Amino acid sequence: MGVAVGVDSHKKSLAVAIVDEIGRGLGVRQFPNNPRGHSRILEWMAGYDVDLVGIEGSANYGAGLTRVLVEAGLTVKEVPAFLTPRERNRAPSQGKSDPADARAIARSTLRGEGLCAPLHDGPNADLKLLVDHRDQLIRARQRVANKTHSLLARHFPGYESKVAKLSTNKGIHAARAIVTACDSVAAELIQENLAELEALDNRIAESEKRIRKAVAATGTSLTAQKGIGAITAAMVLGDVNDPRRLRSEAAFAMLNGSAPLRASSGEIVRHRLNRGGNRRLNRALHIMAITLLRCDETTKAYVRRRRAEGKTKREAMRALKRHLSDVVYRSLMEDCRGLPRAA
Repeated sequence: MGVAVGVDSHKKSLAVAIVDEIGRGLGVRQFPNNPRGHSRILEWMAGYDVDLVGIEGSANYGAGLTRVLVEAGLTVKEVPAFLTPRERNRAPSQGKSDPADARAIARSTLRGEGLCAPLHDGPNADLKLLVDHRDQLIRARQRVANKTHSLLARHFPGYESKVAKLSTNKGIHAARAIVTACDSVAAELIQENLAELEALDNRIAESEKRIRKAVAATGTSLTAQKGIGAITAAMVLGDVNDPRRLRSEAAFAMLNGSAPLRASSGEIVRHRLNRGGNRRLNRALHIMAITLLRCDETTKAYVRRRRAEGKTKREAMRALKRHLSDVVYRSLMEDCRGLPRAA
């Protein structure tokens, strides 16, 4: 076997490390994250017998380099972010730095466990962009709502008896009624914030309309599953991209963070929450689980059965999400038959 390469990607720079077949460092360098830097990386790697390149962030800051490497005929794998600190902790004296992370990524790549095909330019890449855009709008709205609540609390004490929240048109109208009669800078700023909230609501609604249309165009069977609407389906499709990069149900569970981790001691045998994995995929599974617990008798019976086995409410919920992960995986794999593979 030849050498493995690890890449820690950032907006402006790429840390690249090369290790031999037993994980010994052969070199580590940093390059600018631009076309010239990508060419220099290829030139540097040409002096080694490179078998495999692992990139953390192949769908984000490492997307440009990923395309260049694939076009050059190299085998590229996505290294999940949770593997890097795990590997880096094997040599704690090296500390935390981009070169140290690159070496950890290279060794994780060499080990080969938990890797998957890179995410770039797949059949659902546009859905990821649309979901990212919606999430940004929602975060922007929350920031404006928080500022508005702060202004109301300081300048209109007791407002909460009339305005419980600003997440609805009713709440916005009630807040506007409170400040309309007041002639002050605070009231003026609150009026501006309320107008901004309405504008953001319109943009979010338009974004969701566009997402629903895009999801319908994919012909996915995810929306036929109980507990999955168009927005949740878009979260899954956008972040999974090409499902064929996932080798098994277990690999998908590791990707979405629903695979439980052992936390047993002595006679106590239990599993704990897995905080790794893609958090948006995990959120999609959580939405699906909460929805089913409200309206699906089979799901309710499943959780009751788990509780009867001695599991806590949280443990039962984690078991449910792991089960739903398999349901989603099977649906994805069925849908992807006949699709062209990601470039």
